[in-house]
Amino acid sequence: MQYDFDKLVPRRGTNAVKWDATPPAGDGKDIIPLWVADMDFQVAPCILEALHKRVDHGIFGYTIVPDSYYEAVVRWFGRRHGWHIEKEWIQYTTAVVPALSAVIKALTEPGDKVVIQTPVYNCFFSSIRNNGCTALDAPLLEDGNTYRFDYEALDKACADPKAKILLLCNPHNPAGRVWTPEELARVGAIARKHGIAVVSDEIHCEIVMPGFKFTPYASVEGNQPGSVTLGSPSKSFNTAGLQIANIICDDSAIREKIDRAININEICDVNPFGPVALEAAYSEEGEAWLNEMNAYVAANYQYLLDHITEGFKVFRLEGTYLAWVDARSLGIPSQKLEDNLLEHEKVWVNAGAMYGTEGFFRVNLACPRSLLAEGLKRLDNGLKRLKNQ
Repeated sequence: MQYDFDKLVPRRGTNAVKWDATPPAGDGKDIIPLWVADMDFQVAPCILEALHKRVDHGIFGYTIVPDSYYEAVVRWFGRRHGWHIEKEWIQYTTAVVPALSAVIKALTEPGDKVVIQTPVYNCFFSSIRNNGCTALDAPLLEDGNTYRFDYEALDKACADPKAKILLLCNPHNPAGRVWTPEELARVGAIARKHGIAVVSDEIHCEIVMPGFKFTPYASVEGNQPGSVTLGSPSKSFNTAGLQIANIICDDSAIREKIDRAININEICDVNPFGPVALEAAYSEEGEAWLNEMNAYVAANYQYLLDHITEGFKVFRLEGTYLAWVDARSLGIPSQKLEDNLLEHEKVWVNAGAMYGTEGFFRVNLACPRSLLAEGLKRLDNGLKRLKNQ
């Protein structure tokens, strides 16, 4: 490999959420954090170089997002994913979660319903709630070691006269699915049948395992008109703290509503570093780093499969760096499991309950192998202990 993903970069004491946040249980000392979705890999050298150059200028005033930024986004998605985007479709903002909240505000009224498919990213719930709306669940169907859409449940939910938005997670967090063009086409047909907008959170779109291919929802025939795509390099390139994201929509009337919501929520300005990092990430060197990172995460996933305690099913990882593990055999609430592992084993995973599904937990694989090995050793000890109680 050209890039060193085995390198251990100390993060404790740097005010990193992943390493320095106060855990819900235990004393917080010497914890291996396999929870929140950020990486322990140093960013691509081209990003560091671009940021150093910007820092060396020494002045960090209000920032204009240049044409080269939009050109980088258009070029990247056209080349890598075969999705044609026009510059005017792109609205920048600070991050995907604020973008999600602004889009919900733009396309709903308080009291409306937003369709989700659990298990799903926890901020879907809070963004819906914070805008005075109600989540309407059409749960995914468990199918062996993976999930699929329940089209009948989805059709029923979208038929609700109060339903205004279908929130899609593509690739899916935490289920690990990379939805196929055929699946996305069926979802789009259901949404159009009932006249509701599809908002696709595609923040994990570049993290795809060997043998799978990401398809932007809006790139599927018939899906683009009026749909909204949320994206950012933050997950794929480990730049979440630089606060940059994009809302992409081809409908000018919808963009006007979103622009108004962005301004109401006061998330219309970005810092000087986010646009610089995006342009560097969406370069040939950034792509080379990304491809190697995906291969490393795939090997970490295989390591997890080889070392997970017997009797705990790991779901197939097609995309994201987040493994979804079935712990229903323990018969304990997932938050209690998270707390127990923190207190006794000093390893931190995410409880499935926060994604709307009990009995599971989520493991972050985006870390050096040695760190993952120690975390999984502790996890193994805890699962065996609880299994034998």
